[in-house]
Amino acid sequence: MRGKFITIEGPEGAGKSTQIGFLETTLIDRGLEVVCTREPGGTRVAEAARTILLDPESRPMSIEAETLLMFAARADHLEQVIEPALKTGHWVLCDRFTDATYAYQGGGRGVSIDRIRALEQWVQGEFRPDLCIVLDLDVETGLARARQRGAADRFEREQLDFFRRVRQTYLDRAAAAPERYAVVDASLSVQDVSLQLFKVLDSWM
Repeated sequence: MRGKFITIEGPEGAGKSTQIGFLETTLIDRGLEVVCTREPGGTRVAEAARTILLDPESRPMSIEAETLLMFAARADHLEQVIEPALKTGHWVLCDRFTDATYAYQGGGRGVSIDRIRALEQWVQGEFRPDLCIVLDLDVETGLARARQRGAADRFEREQLDFFRRVRQTYLDRAAAAPERYAVVDASLSVQDVSLQLFKVLDSWM
């Protein structure tokens, strides 16, 4: 049987990496084979694109170049990692996917939604995540958490209004398709967020 594709989205400091580890353990405990990956990244080509996209020295970068790099990395990631894993029955957990492009390049940068949709269709066809979990928290808290990790990357250096638009885009997309999205309060303790995730996954499965 084909596996399921679950993406974890959210702004800086939402705790995606920690909670993906929890989800991976939960799925393995249920007897499933799991592949964890991330965007941009997951392949040699996509990781090289990630380095360029996150490097503060890459500023300034045109909005068009940034968006196209995201989808170039995604195209390689889909072909080399995601689709092969799903075809062999693995469940794939991905730290960010195309919803992040809608949020960051669309909501944050102001790229036309029609342009993003056109690129999405070109690269993915009808392929979409089976479930998208959005870890939501206020911008100020998220950025404070992110700063504790070390030096800010190119995106983390943006202004507060940028991140407010990113957050709102995530929430708007989740509200528009509740059958495919779940919003989780990421302002709580790690344990409480994990409990919410367990309930979401248990209900969805």
